[in-house]
Amino acid sequence: MAKRRECGELFLGVQDDGAVLGVSEKAAPELVKNFISCISNPSMLSPTIYLAPKIMEYEGKTIIHVHIPPSAEVHSFKRVIYDRVDDADVKVTATGQIAQMYIRKQDIFTERKIYPYVKMEDLRLDLLPRLRIMAANNNSGQGHLWSSMTDRELLKSARLYGTDRVTGEQGYNLAAVMLLGKDDVIMDVAPAYLTDALFRRVNIDRYDDREIIQTNLVESYERLMEFGRKHLLDKFFLESDQRKSLRNIITREMIANTLIHREFTSAYQAKFVIENDRMYVENANRSAQSGVITPENIEPNPKNPIIASFFRNIGYADQLGSGVRNLFKYSRHYSGREPEFLEGDVFRITVPLDNSYLDSDDQITAQLPIKNTETTQSTTQSTTQSTTQNMEPTQSVGSGNLKAELDIAALMRHNPAISQKQIAEQLNRNVNTVKYYIRKMQEQGKIERVGSFRKGKWRGK
Repeated sequence: MAKRRECGELFLGVQDDGAVLGVSEKAAPELVKNFISCISNPSMLSPTIYLAPKIMEYEGKTIIHVHIPPSAEVHSFKRVIYDRVDDADVKVTATGQIAQMYIRKQDIFTERKIYPYVKMEDLRLDLLPRLRIMAANNNSGQGHLWSSMTDRELLKSARLYGTDRVTGEQGYNLAAVMLLGKDDVIMDVAPAYLTDALFRRVNIDRYDDREIIQTNLVESYERLMEFGRKHLLDKFFLESDQRKSLRNIITREMIANTLIHREFTSAYQAKFVIENDRMYVENANRSAQSGVITPENIEPNPKNPIIASFFRNIGYADQLGSGVRNLFKYSRHYSGREPEFLEGDVFRITVPLDNSYLDSDDQITAQLPIKNTETTQSTTQSTTQSTTQNMEPTQSVGSGNLKAELDIAALMRHNPAISQKQIAEQLNRNVNTVKYYIRKMQEQGKIERVGSFRKGKWRGK
């Protein structure tokens, strides 16, 4: 059978390597009869399924072909449930895994579930003016239909208000709540929903910085992007004479994917983790297959098309499937290695990190924290915790800033060829923090770099 979970082809008389042995022509009808008897027996297969085996001739030999269609049921064989993982059939015994299989087999998208008692006042309508501008700007400045719509018309146009064609219920759906819901409404509808952003460089057993994000998807995207800017280096990169931020491109694809394509009805906790040698996102998933995804074998499978369309309209995402190609393309420039996409009931994207690879080029842009006043002032339910003894905060102010800059300048005067890593070691500071201060000193005109980052020298102004 095929590796995919939702359907497959079964050939009796064909080996796993594709060699055709055939079955006895005379015995074929009896084999078909016995096969149908087995799958129709509830003590063997429950619930039973209708299949129609066909006797065929191939290369002069008789084989039996059975098409296995997609099923909305979770079937058990002799009271044991199996899941297809690559080429293996794995026994499933854990309640959580079985529940995930039922979620995966739902014949509707869970984002379309109607909540008839959710009203307009339960949504963050204050975000809509900014989202209209973003949609217009994303449309090459040619305007957008949302610009001329009322709030109610915009929500209906984005399919955030709909009708359940089975029950006839009308109202705002799960997509509306997750995209624009107020925090308390989101917690009522999806109590397990959150994204845990972790930064682990020094204290790898716990974390150096953490932010738990439990707000709407629009602001979650912005806060996760800010978390990435705070803790990741950027690299000077030109493409078609245009400067691009590799850090922003890569984190954008990872963050958009984990927000758009997750299964919100699952209790599995989504994560965005930055470590020394990698960063990764992972989230609950309703997968159609299991295994590694590459640009060659990708088969775009929309998990939440309404949410994905909304993100495309405001410029937070591109067409389905483009994220895989972009990450494979730009990760090579960012760290010299390729990312990994692992499809399963938990979906994970891993991008390698290599600061020495970043430092190998002459031009590097160190990370700078970027404040978003609208995000900072939002009434979101979040927790930010820092292990200050293990990492210096990059947004310190006042005398702490001045002392750090004076210490750095003193080391540069003593040894103009000193590297940023050596400065961090001598000052007992995090290297990312040192790079932040150096970048700030360069922008203020206090120091300049003469020559390359590998062979150049620092000079005060």
